[in-house]
Amino acid sequence: MCDTVYIRRDGVGWLAKNSDREPDEPQALVWRAAVAGDAAASVRCTYIDVPQVARRHGVLLSQPSWLWGGEIGVNDQGVAIGNEAVFSKLVDRTGQALLGMDLLRLGLERAATAREALDVITGLLQAHGQGGPAGYRDKAFRYDNSFLIADADESWVLETAGRLWAAKRVQAWAISNCYSLGEDFDLCSPGLQDTARQRGLWDGQAPFHFAKAFDTRLYAWVGGAHRRRALNAEALACGLEPSWASLAARLRDHGQHGDDFARHDNRQVCLHAASFWRPSQTTASLIARLASGKAPQIAATGSSAPCLSLFEPMELTAQGSASALRAMPQSLVAASAWARWEPVHQRALFDAAFRSELRSTRDVLEAAFWQALASAQPVDWTALAQQAAQWRQLWTERAAQGAWRGRGLLGRWWRQAAVREQAAAGQRFV
Repeated sequence: MCDTVYIRRDGVGWLAKNSDREPDEPQALVWRAAVAGDAAASVRCTYIDVPQVARRHGVLLSQPSWLWGGEIGVNDQGVAIGNEAVFSKLVDRTGQALLGMDLLRLGLERAATAREALDVITGLLQAHGQGGPAGYRDKAFRYDNSFLIADADESWVLETAGRLWAAKRVQAWAISNCYSLGEDFDLCSPGLQDTARQRGLWDGQAPFHFAKAFDTRLYAWVGGAHRRRALNAEALACGLEPSWASLAARLRDHGQHGDDFARHDNRQVCLHAASFWRPSQTTASLIARLASGKAPQIAATGSSAPCLSLFEPMELTAQGSASALRAMPQSLVAASAWARWEPVHQRALFDAAFRSELRSTRDVLEAAFWQALASAQPVDWTALAQQAAQWRQLWTERAAQGAWRGRGLLGRWWRQAAVREQAAAGQRFV
């Protein structure tokens, strides 16, 4: 489960995403440097090999620990992509092909614009298909994908069903774990309508509607996808101001239940796991600001629950970005920035006083960050990274002090989750 929002105003594009995954699946910001003159014939993605290209752009990925691709990413050309799981009637239940996260990384490595990334992804999708186990522990979890693909000048929403797809150019849009395209789209896969009719998914009489033809109901309903998308779409329709602060607040939205985490029901943009019916939570969040002629700017949590995390700003250049959040390939999961923050995240779920003070100090620091980014003076990115690292170190130490206990059914669920996390501590990023 995930949510992605895009808005473009005054010549600047903004993309923001919450990556919702299994709660004990670590995620790291990983820099993949640009490459020129690679002679390799193919590249191994999560499950299959695809032809390699000689020249690739530098990419910053928010990467789940066991995957080749990423949940969110930005390249050094100023292209940003977020992907979502969608549960189409054409999901491959048995085979292995490209995962949506693989397609996201391939698009960023090979494209200098949003439109080029759209062409890269759809070309690879039609050539190789999509599919394979996509869950960290739940290997029966399979899905197709939708994407928001953006640069400083334009954005595309791309939705897929098997090897079929439709795309629409947008100025402001929200996607979640349900289809958002209906009769109105600008591009589509060859023979889309004929294939839908042949498979009995469209009668050939009514106007062709992508979502009605391919969407399923159960996963989207259980996951609250339509409601989460509606919350973000309503915010856009009501004139959401594109800024670091407003987009961070959007990704932290809990709706009417606030911090009563036991009562959450998958219909919150900031998702908290707590039961069999609520097995996913936001494990990483990222905001990208894309302005023509300027290096992309990013703010990322590198940790679970944006409501209990700090958005650290960074600038992406050809050399990557300096940040304590980054975990290079092959770093131990147990030593990653994501894992180090987990004790803080879990205590904050149950200790209201701890949570309140953490947020208070975070809000002060973030306000200073946003002010620095808005200033006409050059930004000292290294100083911002140091301040963020100091703040996280302070609260990591504070989380280890004193006694606290997760109570009720929510507490029991998280104690069981802690056992699962310890069992996974020896795995590595790939």
